[in-house]
Amino acid sequence: MQEKINEIEQQIDEAVQDVQSSKSLQEIKLKFLGRTGKISELMKNMRDVPPEQRPSMGKLLNALRQWTEEKFNAIEKRLKDIELKKRYSDEKIDVTLPGRAAADGAYHPNTLVVNELVSIFSGMGFEVFEGPEIENDYYNFTALNTPADHPARDMQDTFYLAPELLLRTQTSAGQIRVMENKKPPIKILSPGKVYRSDDDATHSPMFSQMEGLVVDKGITLCDLKGMLDEFAKKIFGEGVKTRLRPSYFPFTEPSVEVDVSCFECGGKGCRLCKGTGWIEVLGAGMVNRRVLEGCGIDPDIYTGFAFGMGVERIAMLKYGINNMKLLFEGDTRFLKQFKG
Repeated sequence: MQEKINEIEQQIDEAVQDVQSSKSLQEIKLKFLGRTGKISELMKNMRDVPPEQRPSMGKLLNALRQWTEEKFNAIEKRLKDIELKKRYSDEKIDVTLPGRAAADGAYHPNTLVVNELVSIFSGMGFEVFEGPEIENDYYNFTALNTPADHPARDMQDTFYLAPELLLRTQTSAGQIRVMENKKPPIKILSPGKVYRSDDDATHSPMFSQMEGLVVDKGITLCDLKGMLDEFAKKIFGEGVKTRLRPSYFPFTEPSVEVDVSCFECGGKGCRLCKGTGWIEVLGAGMVNRRVLEGCGIDPDIYTGFAFGMGVERIAMLKYGINNMKLLFEGDTRFLKQFKG
């Protein structure tokens, strides 16, 4: 037994002689002290030792185990001290070096426009409401006076997720949710993303809209015109005028397309306004009686107007962007132009 102990001690000394890392030491440690290690195997063999020799043999093996553990612990402490010093050296920072300036980011044009629109309409007393992007057919179409067989559904190519579930095609769906749960007076602004199967230089399958709704006693088309005049001046500059042209939307009656006088040429006619002196910016109208009735609002007591605009459309006009796709590509060369 003593010969085996001496042999193991010699093997340990040779094994740790050139050890360079605590990881390598751990592998050696398992070789001798692990559950299947050489010292553990000797202790398992104690059952084969005659009973009268077990006390002396046990004493020798315990001494071997204690000597081995102390040796490994001492080497491990030395190696960890060396590794820690090396880590400190590798991670050393020269605090006297000049710092590297981080480039300032910039808001996306859409974000700039949304923030400006919210600020403008909040100043007129509007509250912000954000509806869900995944809508059911009722809120997106039926409640907005667009039943299943209505031809107006053909005006929008819809992404359906299920027979009655879709990606909303318009933020107008939020108007119904508000009117169902809130009694007039109502004055809300609803920004958000909408989805339609359309893709070219001026259209995208996903884009942003800003919807507005006002419902109260005595609301007329004159109130809509006055509000739009204020909006146009704030967003495009003083001197810009608005005009209303008859149009059609199933959820408003009468419905209008809203133009602003060209802020590039002052209404004289240029490439931006295609020589007309006017630029179309949004759609609007008086809330249809049937829509109010469907939400439990008496149209003989309350009236209202609604308007909706494409955020990308406003951004392209405001910042002179000629291709809508630039707003979705994430090109930093394009985006850095909008630093404040």
